[in-house]
Amino acid sequence: MSLSTAPDLIPTPSSLPSLFRLFLLPFLAALALLAGCASPAPIHKGEAQAAPMASSEVAQSDTNRMATLGMRDNIESLLRLADKLYRRNPAEWRKTSTISRDAALAQLRVAVDTRTPWPELQGKRDIAALALALGPDFKGDRVAAFIYASADMVVTAHGGKTTFYLTDSLDAQYIYNAARNIEIAVWMLSTRRNAAGQPLLLADEITERERNLSFEREFGKIIGRLDLLSSVLTEKYRRAVITYVQNLLGGTFLQFLPVR
Repeated sequence: MSLSTAPDLIPTPSSLPSLFRLFLLPFLAALALLAGCASPAPIHKGEAQAAPMASSEVAQSDTNRMATLGMRDNIESLLRLADKLYRRNPAEWRKTSTISRDAALAQLRVAVDTRTPWPELQGKRDIAALALALGPDFKGDRVAAFIYASADMVVTAHGGKTTFYLTDSLDAQYIYNAARNIEIAVWMLSTRRNAAGQPLLLADEITERERNLSFEREFGKIIGRLDLLSSVLTEKYRRAVITYVQNLLGGTFLQFLPVR
């Protein structure tokens, strides 16, 4: 077939107006309607940040370093949750002797960082403190008690430490149990009611106009970090043997060969 008789599949200038009216205008109108109705999800951009180098890292294995960074991030997540819970439950921080939400958060951070017993928990620690903080009859600052008890439970599962070195040992089962305890605590927080029949604390909210699941996401991060560390610890000795064999084989077979 010659070029002069070949069918013209590309719209000619004379046909563009009719095609535009028939197809493009309805398509553009639909796009405009969707753009007006849909609100795009926020995109948080950033860069991966490395912690400052410290001389003490020489005494840390890869697993030690992972546990240390995981503990740091879990404590920060819990304190972030405290801020969120105070914002939704301002009556709680007002039960303390502080004059503002920020002051209450600062007081809580010091107690968590130094593992200073929280007075309203009556000397209880670990899961006993968590059970008291989530009890229907608890009268104190439930936000502070819940966050402090959660942090204390997580630190206890790590042998009472927040920084780990070659001489430290971690029990995978205890860390796994800590992840399950966080799951149980979140379930109790969302299902239990106080003596007046109200939720213990207002957290996630799903309504016809709003869907706020930021609490669930933050708790999920904590659970995920604990589960990952637990899995890594269960393979620690197996990986040590495999690494030894790899180094042995590498030293034997992966050497450069002479070229002259």
